[in-house]
Amino acid sequence: MPGPSLQGRRNPAGPPTHRPIDAHCAHDVHGAVIDAHNAERTHGARACGRPHQYPGNAERNAERNAERASARTHGRSPGIHTPQGYYRSAKMSAMTTPTKATKAIAVTEASEPAKTTAANAAIDATEPTTPAPFGGLSIAFAPDVPTPAARGPVSIAERPGRTESKVVIVGSGPAGLTAAIYAARANLEPIVIAGSAPGGQLMLTSDVENYPGFPDGIQGPDMMAAFRAQAERFGTHIVDVDVDRVDFSARPFRLWARNTEYKAEAVIVATGASAMWLGLESETRLRGRGVSACATCDGFFFKDREIAVVGGGDTAFEEANYLTRFATKVHMIHRRGEFRASRIMVERAQANPKIEIHTNTAIEEVLGSSKVDGLSLKDTKTGSERTMPIEGLFIAIGHKPNTEAFADALEVDAKGYLVAHDETNSKIEGVFIAGDVHDHRYRQAVTAAGDGCKAAIDAERWLESQGITEANTLTAW
Repeated sequence: MPGPSLQGRRNPAGPPTHRPIDAHCAHDVHGAVIDAHNAERTHGARACGRPHQYPGNAERNAERNAERASARTHGRSPGIHTPQGYYRSAKMSAMTTPTKATKAIAVTEASEPAKTTAANAAIDATEPTTPAPFGGLSIAFAPDVPTPAARGPVSIAERPGRTESKVVIVGSGPAGLTAAIYAARANLEPIVIAGSAPGGQLMLTSDVENYPGFPDGIQGPDMMAAFRAQAERFGTHIVDVDVDRVDFSARPFRLWARNTEYKAEAVIVATGASAMWLGLESETRLRGRGVSACATCDGFFFKDREIAVVGGGDTAFEEANYLTRFATKVHMIHRRGEFRASRIMVERAQANPKIEIHTNTAIEEVLGSSKVDGLSLKDTKTGSERTMPIEGLFIAIGHKPNTEAFADALEVDAKGYLVAHDETNSKIEGVFIAGDVHDHRYRQAVTAAGDGCKAAIDAERWLESQGITEANTLTAW
């Protein structure tokens, strides 16, 4: 019996699937080879003048043969030739050493029966001399339907026509866009309210080298552009506006963004957290050029260099200790005489020979034109100024979760982060939480993306439990 095909697995009971085959996807290639193998069997049976037979299933055989007879009677090509009713997207072509099956498949399914008969006669006149791989088939991955291009940002002037959806996702960092990809592939038709500065913290990052799949690294903005294009490819509608207020008191949930009201049966909050900065013009100008707010992300780039960390809490001491793996020396700069960090963290830093602590010291300016060259420092007690030559500055004065619009509707902790229960659930059924808006421990792109995946799956299953969407017997992910 022919094996399960690529398109059959993708869409077992619905209408014909037109999704293009991805030549770089091992799953798609495997499915296309199975399609070719199935086609070889059916064409072999046709060449011998026998009906399409599938041992042990008389009802299936009768249904298949009736379908093909009806297609020919009405002048149609019987291109849909499985119980699932799919169109083959892989076009088969004969290799240098032909076989009966490959020559038969070279005649397209749109050909009239007379052409097929003539081709089969030509096959019988020749016999292959040497077997070729996959029965002599080469697969040209040429999709019948072109892949839709990413639509890009939707300006507010266009007034998006779609303001209601099964799922609205707030935020467009790794968590929000990953949730959008999963939700769109589950046919939830998500709307993403991306914010007026979309893309999250990675838009401020230069080289990203710790995200899987990019052995040579990738620029943060390029990565987020790829996330966005992938979400839009599956039908996600994205608007670059900020959410002003929400009403989660009843379903459908309501959200307002720049005087436009959006409604959804489920909401995923993935607004992230923003690093707190010193507020210096030079600091802003040199972000990504030596100024960073993530030691885990960027520490590796400062191997064998002298750098500084500003801050006085546990986060600052954690980052300083971590950076000693790479830097020759780490200067800890704090404007006060005492630290907010735990005692054990302070003692650990004081015992580390690669860490030098500077108390009662404030940063007046970050020096450098195209990259960080040093710091202009001021003693907060005496007022004296000095210059410190360094090549990197890490800001560790805290993060601020972007929860202003949700603080009154959802539960927040003492630091202002949203509180998630059982992975991604909030205190309101149908409202889910993902990414750095609740995670103040890891704050990594890959963990945020994982959170977005979980939130989208949880949202889909919750919608199914409410009878809003139909349950899928085969996962769409």
